Amino acid sequence: MTAHPDPIAPAAAQPLAQTPQPTASSERDAPLFSQHAAIVLVMAVIIGGLVSALTYCKSRSLADAALAGLFAAGASAPVLHKLIG
Repeated sequence: MTAHPDPIAPAAAQPLAQTPQPTASSERDAPLFSQHAAIVLVMAVIIGGLVSALTYCKSRSLADAALAGLFAAGASAPVLHKLIG
C-alpha cells in the first residue's frame, strides 16, 4: 500500500514552492531586443533601402526615394513579423 499525502494536513507540513527572484546582474544582461525583433527590423531596413535606391534610380528625386523607402520599410515590418514568427 502506498502512502498518499493527507489532504487535510496543515499547509505548514507541505513545502512551499518558491519562485526564483531575478538578480540585478540578470536584469542588466537582458537584451534590448529579442532576436526575432532584430531580424525583422534589419530585414525591413534592407527592404526599405532597396526600394529607396530603385525609386531614386527611376525618378532622380530624393524626396520620392525617401518616402518610398520609409513606406516600404513600414509596410514590410508587420508582414515580416508574421512570416518569420
